[in-house]
Amino acid sequence: MGRRSDHSRTQLRALILEEGHRDMAKRGFSQFSARQVAREIGYSVGTVYNLFPSLDHLLVAINTRTFTLWAEFVRNRLEGVTGDRIGVLVRAYFDFASEHTNLWMAIYAHRLPDGMTLPPEDDETRRELTLIVVRELAAVLPHADEADIQRLARSLIATVHGHCTYALDGSFALMGETDPVGLALERVREAIAAAHLR
Repeated sequence: MGRRSDHSRTQLRALILEEGHRDMAKRGFSQFSARQVAREIGYSVGTVYNLFPSLDHLLVAINTRTFTLWAEFVRNRLEGVTGDRIGVLVRAYFDFASEHTNLWMAIYAHRLPDGMTLPPEDDETRRELTLIVVRELAAVLPHADEADIQRLARSLIATVHGHCTYALDGSFALMGETDPVGLALERVREAIAAAHLR
């Protein structure tokens, strides 16, 4: 029998989210189960869906929590760094992905169904990671237009993400590439140098 009155609605939502995040980190996206989350916390799966209207809503909340941890991870790496902050930023991207691979991959494995959009608070939380990149680029490109910085940030995130994905799924190893982080950083530095010349 589930513990139907042990927690308030707010407490229960936090409990489900915490256990869901732990389960995602352990099992990964393909084996994630709301029923397993419910079992682990001692409630019925109906209780989970009473607080998260669908599995997609639960997955959105879990992935947003990962974004929060990711942004904190990157900020901690950058704290106090006065030298090569761009290098630290790129390495932090790879390090978070390699240390939290299941959580990181779940972000990109989940697709919102037609008609569903991110809640505004989730969207804002997820943007923080991009804003960190924007701020670091603005610091090394002080004369660049804000719109150009935004576009460059999106492009460089995509570049680093692609390199990181190839590193984690073994594609770079099959190609004989032994330094995917260095390769990604070279592309980033080239793009920043080109932006300096505009």
